Amino acid sequence: MHEEIAALRPCLEGLRTERRAGREFHFGRLDGRDVILVRCGIGKVAAATTAAVLLDAFDARAVLFTGVAGGLAAGVRVGDIVVAGTLLQHDMNAEPLFPRWEVPLTGRARFDADPAWSARLAQASRTLAATDTHAHGATIHQGLVISGDRFVATHAESEQLRALLPDALAVEMEGAAVAQVCHDFGRPFGVVRTISDRADDAAHGDFQRFVREVAAPYSRDIVRTALGL
Repeated sequence: MHEEIAALRPCLEGLRTERRAGREFHFGRLDGRDVILVRCGIGKVAAATTAAVLLDAFDARAVLFTGVAGGLAAGVRVGDIVVAGTLLQHDMNAEPLFPRWEVPLTGRARFDADPAWSARLAQASRTLAATDTHAHGATIHQGLVISGDRFVATHAESEQLRALLPDALAVEMEGAAVAQVCHDFGRPFGVVRTISDRADDAAHGDFQRFVREVAAPYSRDIVRTALGL
């Protein structure tokens, strides 16, 4: 998101920017590593386009995806952090040609994040929770994150998703699309989300303020710590 870019961009050394596919790709060094920083936009198509450009045009060796999500599982609270172990598109349904949620031509519905990057993101999240006063009390979760082209903002919708996918920790709008593209390219990826709401009738809340004051600093610090591990 814009707020995440604003938090991380000043940390890049030797910054240069290139515009491609309507996006600004920021190149530089972050804590000794060559990185590309880009805002993917909202929704699965936007995320897939961004990931494809990163992997094809710029030959990115790995993708770290950050952002916010709505909590689904009972113990996932606002301010917690979820590291995706696997991702699924909850609105993918090509029945009766394919089983529900299965992505045609891939033979799978769930896409696993890279274990090494996931472990780094989880450790970086635990470090944040232990050292940042704003993150004290945050619980770090690892497991299934689901994605769809809809902002889940009613109790009825979240209850339906919990009934269909009881192991889902959180719901958002992009991660599983990035996972599918990285799978197609054979590149590793990791996904970390800060929980901004409970995907219910109060989900809209003061969303932008939360992203600016909580999620963006979390993303910045988790990414920098993970890169250093």
